[in-house]
Amino acid sequence: MFINIGFGNFINAQQIISISRSDSAPMKRLVQTAKENGNVIDATQGRKTKTILVMTSGHIVLSALLPDTIANRFEGKNTCIDDIRKEEYENE
Repeated sequence: MFINIGFGNFINAQQIISISRSDSAPMKRLVQTAKENGNVIDATQGRKTKTILVMTSGHIVLSALLPDTIANRFEGKNTCIDDIRKEEYENE
């Protein structure tokens, strides 16, 4: 299952550990360290980073969308799958 993180960029929802705001000092340090190690994927398309996604692979993904927007898309995807499973069980 993939989630749109803005501007035609998608990530695997099952690989997300954390969806965080980018404005705190610890998150800025996390991004700087990841950049030094070559573990940053910048999906902002040149816009201001608003969200930092921490992945199970150790990569840090930067997005220009708000964390709430991405979280709502994530929850929406799970809801859709749950609804499909409900329909499958009801039709059996």
